[in-house]
Amino acid sequence: MAFLAMVQGVEDERRVQRTYWIEHSTDLSVESMMLDSNASDLDKEERPEVLSLLPAYEGKSVVELGAGIGRFTGELAQKAGQLLAVDFIESAIKKNESTNGHHKNVKFLCADVTSPNLHISEGSVDLLFSNWLLMYLSDREVENLAARMIKWLKVGGYIFFRESCFHQSGDSKRKYNPTHYREPRFYTKVFKECHMSDDTGNYFELSLVGCKCIGAYVRNKKNQNQICWMWQKVRSQDDRGFQRFLDSVEYNHKDILLYEDVFGQGFVSTGGLETTKEFVAKLGLKPGEKVLDVGCGTGGGDFYMAENFDVEVVGIDLSINMISLAIERAIGLKCSVEFECVDCTKKTYPENTFDVIYTRDTLLHIKDKPSLFKSFFKWLKHGGTLLITDYCKSAGSLSLEYAEYIQRGGYYIDDMKAYCQMLNNAGFDDVIAEDQTNLLMKTLQQELNALESKKGDFIDNFSEEDYNEVIDRWKAKQRRGADGEQIWSLFIAKKK
Repeated sequence: MAFLAMVQGVEDERRVQRTYWIEHSTDLSVESMMLDSNASDLDKEERPEVLSLLPAYEGKSVVELGAGIGRFTGELAQKAGQLLAVDFIESAIKKNESTNGHHKNVKFLCADVTSPNLHISEGSVDLLFSNWLLMYLSDREVENLAARMIKWLKVGGYIFFRESCFHQSGDSKRKYNPTHYREPRFYTKVFKECHMSDDTGNYFELSLVGCKCIGAYVRNKKNQNQICWMWQKVRSQDDRGFQRFLDSVEYNHKDILLYEDVFGQGFVSTGGLETTKEFVAKLGLKPGEKVLDVGCGTGGGDFYMAENFDVEVVGIDLSINMISLAIERAIGLKCSVEFECVDCTKKTYPENTFDVIYTRDTLLHIKDKPSLFKSFFKWLKHGGTLLITDYCKSAGSLSLEYAEYIQRGGYYIDDMKAYCQMLNNAGFDDVIAEDQTNLLMKTLQQELNALESKKGDFIDNFSEEDYNEVIDRWKAKQRRGADGEQIWSLFIAKKK
């Protein structure tokens, strides 16, 4: 009976979605596909952005799922070696074929992606692309499709998908709306847990390459709910890197909430909002300026800058757990903040993009700071400012306790003089370095006092073991600060 109920549920879902899209595909226009009266203008900005996020696919095998009338098909066809465009609405795929059929490398198929009759050879595809597809599938259908997608991919191949999360974006009136506006963490969890094995016993999984808000919607609608992901099929043993450490150990979901309990919602570093106010005041932000926050965490500093100084902020972080929470917190704030899960050492931006680059207590995770600082210099506009707070060490030999702390955390900590030299070597002028350890010590004590005053609530929310661990860690920082070993440093540098 349970199986029959499940089958009935799947059939009902497909029937509802098909009816919905037949109704909204009567005029087969961009407006009907995007369900927005401003679709033409949005499309001009949004479509190039989405395409710019794709991996190199020149001459490769591409499958476009949920291709619709071909808003992306013609663009993909210009580079792909071969392209299969799939959609389950016959009128839409016929319109697509009439528009893009002159591309001899494209095949068009009317099929439902959930149907077992959709046959794509295993290990045959370099890029699977979809734009607004998964939100029209049930949870179970998304899980099943993800399991099929990883099989269709070649090793090293990519999945790119974009979805509306939390709520609708388009302003078109609808009699009913069966779309599933999920939290982003649902998609992340489904694809992160997706794995397979082949006939020879090799195991494969999907490694997250990137996750970000679509900037066109942030800029035009102050809307962070348009989110895209890119995953790569890798051998399981290949994906044991730093990102996995961050999300499973240092910044697992529970520990992020624990840090926020200490620092305040949106903050995962010393002093929370108060130190953010103090350091941001040194930037002299002006309305309309563009800020890059490297290691943005859960976004508290970004919201503060955008809401109080009317600047545009791009927040990046390697932790998908951090970015997922940041995006959730952005919903409804109507501020110009865009988030992306990405490795800052691999990310590229055009030269002269940002007025300010801001990073708080993050770069101790970075080994090759000289290369990163050169990137910062290129990304900044002339006259732009770089602000860094980071932990440093004294110039002398380290105590055994501090050396073990650095090794255990996998940190790369320099002394202040070496830090300044790296910034100068990258091209920065007027480098200012300030020892902020006294502020650190004062803030740590305030946080300890606050923890003691709410001990019972903290233990109820987490555990007594968590409480004692935080107390011990904060006191250890105080000891290292008092000994002059662990230095909290502020660096401000200019690009002339």
